Amino acid sequence: MSVTSAQPIAGPMVWRGEDLARSTDWIRPLTPSEIDELDAALRAVQRRGLDWRAVTRDDFPIPRLTASLAEVSRELEDGRGVVLLRRVPVERYTEDELRIVYWGLGLHLGTPRYQNAQGELIGDVRDENRLYGTVREIDPARAGEARTSRNKARSAGPLRFHTDRTDVVTLFCVRPAARGGLSKVVSAPAVHNAILERRPDLHALLCAPYYHSREGEAGGRQKYYAMPIFGMRDGRFTSQYSRTFVENAQGIPGVPPLTAAQNEALDLWAEVCEELCYGMELQSGDLQLLNNHVVYHARTTYEDDPRPGHDRFLMRLWLSMPNSRALPEGFEALWGSIAPGALRGGIAQAVSTTALP
Repeated sequence: MSVTSAQPIAGPMVWRGEDLARSTDWIRPLTPSEIDELDAALRAVQRRGLDWRAVTRDDFPIPRLTASLAEVSRELEDGRGVVLLRRVPVERYTEDELRIVYWGLGLHLGTPRYQNAQGELIGDVRDENRLYGTVREIDPARAGEARTSRNKARSAGPLRFHTDRTDVVTLFCVRPAARGGLSKVVSAPAVHNAILERRPDLHALLCAPYYHSREGEAGGRQKYYAMPIFGMRDGRFTSQYSRTFVENAQGIPGVPPLTAAQNEALDLWAEVCEELCYGMELQSGDLQLLNNHVVYHARTTYEDDPRPGHDRFLMRLWLSMPNSRALPEGFEALWGSIAPGALRGGIAQAVSTTALP
């Protein structure tokens, strides 16, 4: 298995929170002509009576915006790894129309991937604890998902820094919270460099395998895999990590206990993430895109406006990217394929579901 060498990483993917605060080139407002194009593509889909899941890239033509999205793809893979599209006109569309628009945009960037074992493609991110009560009250078809640690994204509590199991994760803000809900992002290579400089002994541990639970996958509750937090192949960095899954793996027979030094390394990782991160308040119409190989993300606690239809509401789409990097040997245990540009990531399905485009 390839891991990172004990050398600092350089390039545009290495940045600090203050770098994003000083810059606006990672924020791309949609132009009026691009918005008109989105509207025309939506109306064309509606005239044909297509459900959003049935829409293909060809069904949603946006030639001007496609050129801009190609630049976004390059920035995600070869630049900072973070882009914010701004001014999607959410106020003019219904929720169903927003799903078509969001799905259509995603198809012009990559291939959507399943986000849970129940075949979810567009995830609704909102405080389900407030809306539906306890997990037992959630629709039984979603109960398996609700039991996983990923359901924390669907509460108002904080989320620790982590990555999702896909090349690019996108979040589309329909409505922000009344208070809080700050989205925090941090450069994974910058975290790598800081730990290497401060504690090379702990850095070495993060380049060695940690055991992770497969909880949340179909039949995965008692399964696990081992993979480093930091990896490198062909000069390209990658990191895939959620401490929750490392913690959950500790209760699985056959998984060795974490050493004090391994826990210390994870604690330092979390500390450095907080030091180097940038916090952004997502506005209605913002579409945040993050390359999971080079950006960790987190969220602060939030409070909803209790009025019906005024709660914090985001949509989430996972994308496999055609310009993605090669991954180190051994990473196929999680990703499925480690070849560059491969269709990979997401949650495997136990039974056949709706075919992906």
